[in-house]
This record gives sequence, structure tokens and C-alpha cells, in this order.
Amino acid sequence: MAKYLIIDVANSFFRAMHVTSRASSLEEKVAFSLHLTLNGIHAAWCDNSATHLVLAEEGRSWRKDFYPPYKANRAVKRATSTVKEQEELKISLEALSDLLTLFREKTNVTVLQHPRLEADDLIAGWIQHHPNDEHLIYSSDTDFHQLLANNVHQYDGVAQELHTINGILNYKGQLVIDKKTKLPKTIPDPEYILFEKIVRGDPTDNIFSAYPGVRSNGTKTKTGIKEAFADRKTKGFDFNNFMLQRWVDHNNVEHKVYDDFQRNKILIDLSAQPTDIRAIIDETVKNVTAKHMPMIGVHFLKFCGKYALLKISENSANFGIMLNSSYQPVRSILNESSEGN
Repeated sequence: MAKYLIIDVANSFFRAMHVTSRASSLEEKVAFSLHLTLNGIHAAWCDNSATHLVLAEEGRSWRKDFYPPYKANRAVKRATSTVKEQEELKISLEALSDLLTLFREKTNVTVLQHPRLEADDLIAGWIQHHPNDEHLIYSSDTDFHQLLANNVHQYDGVAQELHTINGILNYKGQLVIDKKTKLPKTIPDPEYILFEKIVRGDPTDNIFSAYPGVRSNGTKTKTGIKEAFADRKTKGFDFNNFMLQRWVDHNNVEHKVYDDFQRNKILIDLSAQPTDIRAIIDETVKNVTAKHMPMIGVHFLKFCGKYALLKISENSANFGIMLNSSYQPVRSILNESSEGN
């Protein structure tokens, strides 16, 4: 059984950029962000005894064509950014591109990328194609909570928390205690998390709610999210009463909850993408093969030198196993076992 460490690269890098000192120069911020990202990935590799590293790269999402408002809020924010902010983004993206090129072309690490897919699609696709292996998602994005299972965990490198379906653990492996309730923090049922998010939408991605203002718990006159969720399999009164509700938006356009719920499901549920997109995900993951790149250590040192990552370069040998570990396709493993018999 393999144990994959799967990295949401953009999330990890830009979260690191966010915590750097505002007083630092741009070059120092980029270097420090790369330092935090690489050290965080390596620490997660060692702490979890991973056997192969997988990076997921962002493409231009198919969701923008399916639902034009998708992430349009971010485009507006970029358009109103200052010259300094635009320059910082440009330099940061160049550094991130260099990091991905290093992993893709100079190491044995798997880098998943397709121009129409987001990292979320690729990470979910990888896990879905390796159901018998263990997976650790390295990201602070709670969208991945829907993927949590007995063999799938998520590590938030900023908070240094391991999220599992059995609880949230700190870097010492102890349950994290909620400061308000004094009880251990837990992750709700992944199925419920997903259902609720589809109903409420995702403001950060500009996905509008399917049922604005709906409560989690229902009343005598209105069905809540929890009642609809509990009735989702039998599709009885509560489910249908919930889904058949109608509301009018600010443009005086009437919506039916069921229709918007189905739209949001396609956008949010990482197992419900359109058929053609599912085919692209499947093909991208299936085409991954083992790499055996030469002089990996030399190329890694050159990268460290370019960005003045002195401490990492001094300990570059510690990164060797992670960068050299090749992907072992399922077919190869099966063939080796049959040949051994």
C-alpha cells in the first residue's frame, strides 16, 4: 500500500506569502515563502512516512465556462490592485512556476496539471483512482473536508493541524481542544459538510447560495438543512419540501432551490463534475508514469541557489529521498507480483 502526500501547491505557497513580514523586501518575501513551503512539505513527508509526493497545479477552470460568475470577484480585486501589488503577484507567480518546473522536470515527483482543471479536481481524481492507498492532502482549504475518509487525511501546515474524520490533532498527535467549549475539535460528517456547502454556496468563489437565508435547523413552518439532509436518501416530505421552495433574487428573477442546488453540486462536489470533465480528470491521472530523473540533487541545489535558500541547501541531502521517490503504477506492482510467483 502506497502513502501519497498530495500538495495543493498554490494554496501552500500563497498562504506562506501571506504570513511573511510586510516589512520584508519582495525578494525576501518570495524566498521566505519558498523556504516555508519546501520545509513544510518535507516535514509532512517525514512525519507521515509518505512513499511518493504528488503536486497538483492550477489550470484555467472549466467552472468559469459552466458558471460565468465563478471567481469573478477575484478578477475584480486584481483589476483594482495597486501597481506594487500587481508586481508582487507577478514575481510570486514566476517563483511558483519555477518551483513547479523543478518538481516536474528535475525530480521524480508527480506533478498533475491540465489547462482546464483546478488543483481540487486533480487531487480528488488522484484519490479516487487510488482507493486502496493512503492519502494526506497538504492544504488549508476546507473544501477538501468532503474527501476525508479512513484513508484520507488533511494537514494544515499553517495551523499545524491534522484533520481526520476521527478528530483534529496537533503536531504532537494530541486532540486539539476548542478554547470556547473546552471539548476536542471534530470534523462533521463529510457528507453533511458537502451538502451544506452546496446549499449555502461559496462566497470566496462567488458561488451563490441555492437557498439564501435558510437555517441549519428547521422550524414548524420551514424545513432546515439538517432535516433535508437526513431525508436525502428516501427523498420524502422534508427533502422535497426543501428543494421545491422558490425565492426571488435582486434582479427579480425567480429561482427554485432544487435547480440551484444541482448547479452548485456540479461546481462544488468533487465527484460530480460534468461527464467530459470527468473524462479529462481520468485521462490525466491514468497517464501518470514513473520518472527516473538524473542529477536530482544538483538541480535542487541550483534552485536553492537562485532563491538564496541557504538553510535548505545546507540540508538538501535530507530532501533526497522525497525528491527521488518514484511513482509505482498499480499495473507495475501487479506485474511484479505475478512475475515473482
